[in-house]
Amino acid sequence: QVQLVESGGGLEQAGGSLRLSCTASTRAFSIYYIGWFRQAPGKEREFVAGITRSGGSTTYADSVRGRFTVSRDNAKNTVYLQMNSLTPEDTALYTCAARFSSQNDYPYWGQGTQVTVSS
Repeated sequence: QVQLVESGGGLEQAGGSLRLSCTASTRAFSIYYIGWFRQAPGKEREFVAGITRSGGSTTYADSVRGRFTVSRDNAKNTVYLQMNSLTPEDTALYTCAARFSSQNDYPYWGQGTQVTVSS
């Protein structure tokens, strides 16, 4: 069982930066692949970034590659999403999710943190 809590969202100007955190309440945190997703009003949820169990491999959507960086600190049960060069198109509810590394479904989801980027 995994409980995920996101934090770090807020209102930011275009060109600014935010760092989101996803903290898990499990001592088995290191066995999970963690993905970040976002959903804007009227839009479908999309995959943003993901990170493997040890943090050795990361994956990014084309829309954020080069601007966003995902990392993790298993000792703190936390995954981070550093977001730089923000644009209004990044405005969305950002949610982290956990799954087993060998599967493609995410059984555990956080509540999300809102990111709003103004121009």
